[in-house]
Amino acid sequence: MVALGAYCLSPAAGAAEERFFDSVGVRIRYIEEGWGEPVVLVHGYTSNVDAQWAQTGVLQALAARYRVIALDARGHGSSGKPHDPAQYGPEMGLDILRLLNHLDIARAHIVGYSMGAHIVAQLVATHPERFLTATLGGAPGRFSWSLEDQQRVEREAAEMEQGLLRSQILRLWPHGEPPPTEERIRELSATQLAGQDPRALAAIRRSNPAQVVTLAKMATITVPTLGVVGTADPYLSRFQELQAVMPQLDLVTIEAASHGSAPGRPEFIQAVLAFLRAHSATPDR
Repeated sequence: MVALGAYCLSPAAGAAEERFFDSVGVRIRYIEEGWGEPVVLVHGYTSNVDAQWAQTGVLQALAARYRVIALDARGHGSSGKPHDPAQYGPEMGLDILRLLNHLDIARAHIVGYSMGAHIVAQLVATHPERFLTATLGGAPGRFSWSLEDQQRVEREAAEMEQGLLRSQILRLWPHGEPPPTEERIRELSATQLAGQDPRALAAIRRSNPAQVVTLAKMATITVPTLGVVGTADPYLSRFQELQAVMPQLDLVTIEAASHGSAPGRPEFIQAVLAFLRAHSATPDR
């Protein structure tokens, strides 16, 4: 069955359905699988629905109990890829609200990883009425913005335009592991950026300051929130910083997991499923 120019498996089979919708001029790809309460999945930087959620088994595990909606964020996968930084930042979260409106969904659970978690943090802080729960995987939100942050963003964006992820790889390298060689950095960059649009990804990086949500604002969030992070992930300390002002945050750590490996660990899926069950709007589920 063909739908909006993409393949669509029969909904009667409960299988994934790939579709597209227009989000104020940017074509966004999304898929649906499963039945029940809606759960939106938002992937990380340079990833997409398939790599972040399908290949790790997260999508299939959640779809066994929920109606899972996963989108390729603008700039990624099969979605549109503008080159203007102003087309990213808060617009990436607004795409999710527009998708919920497109699907006539009033409220949903939402799960983000890395970049996706930064998007989710801003979204639940500004539009809490649209979400049943929020899961921040691998990143807790952007709490502040310094000159050092701005210099890092400019450096990473410039490297991206050259097809490299050097600074990002080093920034997120697992604690306790020897740093990668230059050859290894180039190999990882080539693998991760294969088929990507470097100019769009650089624009996303330059839009990061527009996604800042202060700790004070995060502390006021009443949406039940889960944090999931590996103990070898440099972002662990940022989660602990958030928990200090947001004691309602349910923080789960995955032993020895890195920023890159955590989503593929069974503990990640287990933590998300347990949290969703605990906060289901339909208790019999």
